[in-house]
Amino acid sequence: MIAQGGKSIYGASVGILMLDARFPRIPGDMGNATTWPFPVLYRIVRDASPDLVVRRGAEGMLSAFVDAARDLVRDGADGITTNCGFLSLFQQELSEAVSVPVVTSSLMQVEMVNRILPAGKRAGVLTISASTLTEDHLRKAQVPDGTPIGTTEGGQEFTRAILGNEEALDVEKARADNVEAALQLQENHPELGAIVLECTNMCPYAADIQSATGLPVFSIVSFVTWFQSGLLPPRF
Repeated sequence: MIAQGGKSIYGASVGILMLDARFPRIPGDMGNATTWPFPVLYRIVRDASPDLVVRRGAEGMLSAFVDAARDLVRDGADGITTNCGFLSLFQQELSEAVSVPVVTSSLMQVEMVNRILPAGKRAGVLTISASTLTEDHLRKAQVPDGTPIGTTEGGQEFTRAILGNEEALDVEKARADNVEAALQLQENHPELGAIVLECTNMCPYAADIQSATGLPVFSIVSFVTWFQSGLLPPRF
């Protein structure tokens, strides 16, 4: 057998573009390496704070994300993703900048999830910041018009701690914020058949949301796990 080279790192097929943040990343969070059942490559995009990306449209940061994506590909990534759903804004630009598949946002799952639901049901989105989730974010992720949106804004812990980039997080309060927001979304939209978590920091609470609502819950973890299975299929 002759092994083929050309990379610096092998076996870590997914490269993750990370925001420059200091808040706690607990197991289940995309930025906690123990979350993944496979190796991943991380690259921090310096100065891309949660507030800048979520509340200010990642203004002025496109070139930094492009450079970081290219670095990940040079290091060995076979596909690129990001750790913020609001980076759907850069889907086209990142796809054009690198030679590998790119999934910038969990929001890209919404259209696919709709196709698997029973007649009369549709997916809704739970976001960390509904007030700054624009039509542009949704359109670039191909989220269907009229998709129900729920949010943890106004809760006691989650949105404030994450977007404030605080170094302490009350996990149980954050969990309660996510569950309460999901239940409110379900109450407001009886046609809800599934929930897609926009925010990658919501993933630790996906099981709690599913248990409380009885609905399927899709996250960036479910999306990237599917993505990775195509980049590096298991051999049987």
